[in-house]
Amino acid sequence: MDIEVLEMAERKGKFILKNSSPAMANALRRTMLSDIPKMAIDKVEFHLGPIMVDDKEYESVTPLFDEIIAHRLGMVPVPTDYELFTFQDECVCGGEGCPSCTIMYSLNKIGPCTVLSGDMVPLGNPDLKVKDENIPIVELTDGQAVLIYATAVMGTAKKHVKWQAAFGVGYKYLPMITIDPKKADDPDVLNVIDLCPRHVFAEKKGKLTVENSYACSLCNTCKNATNGAVSVKGDDTNFLFTFETDGSLTAKQVLDKAVEILSEEAKELAQQVESL
Repeated sequence: MDIEVLEMAERKGKFILKNSSPAMANALRRTMLSDIPKMAIDKVEFHLGPIMVDDKEYESVTPLFDEIIAHRLGMVPVPTDYELFTFQDECVCGGEGCPSCTIMYSLNKIGPCTVLSGDMVPLGNPDLKVKDENIPIVELTDGQAVLIYATAVMGTAKKHVKWQAAFGVGYKYLPMITIDPKKADDPDVLNVIDLCPRHVFAEKKGKLTVENSYACSLCNTCKNATNGAVSVKGDDTNFLFTFETDGSLTAKQVLDKAVEILSEEAKELAQQVESL
């Protein structure tokens, strides 16, 4: 199994899984969706009672239920550093909560205003500020205020979707497109350039050529329109993957971690088989 990276931006990636199988491609997809550890807010404490700011009293109340605000905070992408944090149940603190397994944020705002995710202030390391700072949390009117302390811990999407680092993870068989060289300059065959919904083909020196095979969706429009002069089929040993992240981890980190997890699971399975 090999991986050829086609695109690797901060939050999205595209790569080819080569010399593999549909089972392995699906295993990689499921690992990226549900097994990648990341930090997310899991506990939210709301201040009850009046809040005094500059000798003015504000009411600790919002138009939304506390549960809804807590859910919104839980979905805010929190930066994740595997060198700094670990799972609470694996931490030396025994799960009580410490700087090695938790991140504490404070949120203190008075109305009228729109409370945004960027208003969350990390207690301690300023580098742990949330990735997306313009996510609306709640609208406050005059006289309203919120004082919140939120705790982020590490988890995986198997427990809750707020710990899901990768989104839109999909793959398809790598298209294999063949053009009959004897009919490549036929006008009826050249018409497929305009008929193809994914703009896969182009004309070069009066003949039909493949311009962008990766864009092919295997719809067979070209095959049907050219009476077989163009044939398309999927390669079930090579797969084109695309995915995005929420910003908690980079696209490269997600892919590297997924491969690492699959490798460790394969080694564990091999050891269990040998012990039988």
